[in-house]
Amino acid sequence: MKILCVIGTRPEAIKMAPVILELRKKSFQVRVLATAQHRNLLDQVLDLFCIVPDIDFNIMRPNQSLAPLTARLLLSAEEVLASEKPDAVLVQGDTTTVMAVTLACFYHHIPIGHVEAGLRTWDMDNPFPEEANRVITGKLARWHFAPTAESRLNLMRDGISDNNIFITGNTVIDALLSLADQNLALPINLDPDKRLVLITAHRRENFGEPLRSICQAIKSLAQNNPGVEFLYPVHPNPNVTETVNELLASQKNVHLCAPLDYAHFVAVMKRSFLILTDSGGIQEEAPALSKPVLVLRNETERPEAVTQGVAKLVGHDYDRILSETQRLLDDELAYFAMRKGISPYGDGHAAERIVKVLEERLS
Repeated sequence: MKILCVIGTRPEAIKMAPVILELRKKSFQVRVLATAQHRNLLDQVLDLFCIVPDIDFNIMRPNQSLAPLTARLLLSAEEVLASEKPDAVLVQGDTTTVMAVTLACFYHHIPIGHVEAGLRTWDMDNPFPEEANRVITGKLARWHFAPTAESRLNLMRDGISDNNIFITGNTVIDALLSLADQNLALPINLDPDKRLVLITAHRRENFGEPLRSICQAIKSLAQNNPGVEFLYPVHPNPNVTETVNELLASQKNVHLCAPLDYAHFVAVMKRSFLILTDSGGIQEEAPALSKPVLVLRNETERPEAVTQGVAKLVGHDYDRILSETQRLLDDELAYFAMRKGISPYGDGHAAERIVKVLEERLS
């Protein structure tokens, strides 16, 4: 049976890599399609896991907008599906790559397996366009690999039959645990005796004034805590780099760097004291490493970490970011209450469960 595995962005590659590697252990013919919606960031992860795409769209364009990207993806996917004729296609997550390839598969009556299915905020504008992408994918997919019980309930609320939903855990924990035991040197010179606050912020809904507010809060935190270091790997999108460099480049204890490869990013997460992020994947990874997470969004499709008390929503409000971060820096009880080492997202065996379902259903 031929399985086509689709990856477009760095997070997709991280979360799909364990599935690709597990499929290769079995009797499947595995083909890998890289749309390269994110080019350099994607390639770093593929190299790390020794995955070479069989097909590469190289679809990325500078500062690309969604409509032309979707059109190019849909047309390119149409050609590949016609030539490859896979028995099934696997997609992961909620990117434009996922939605467009799923739609193309629907037109060709090719069954889709959706890895990390069932995440919802129930708000089409937050996150944008990811919420719409995963709702569309959920309506068209055949097999839904839900990371948690809450994701399963979301799918059932959306009208998906429970017979086609499989709780597997999240494959990001598989990838994380495969690298967490490495003791890589950090790729940037940081004082080992100072606490480190790790920051990532790059989501489309935070472009403009929300990102300015986030950066102003980070600047104030850095000025108020000269004995703490702040590391911000900056996404290359100009909507991010221009704002971040304008507001933070001159701050002595704020270190701006290019995006790190995944292995080094895991090393930095392990070294960090706490993490501020608008990333979905980091909300899943950080609790498994016992790192408190302040989420720079007003809503999250990953509420399990918030419910467990290991993550907290702070949005892009200047005062809230400032007060909640300072509280964790100053209050040991508050800090250790969030540093529980609890991961609601899996045990490192999600890929095995996904492949087992595919073996049963495709046999």
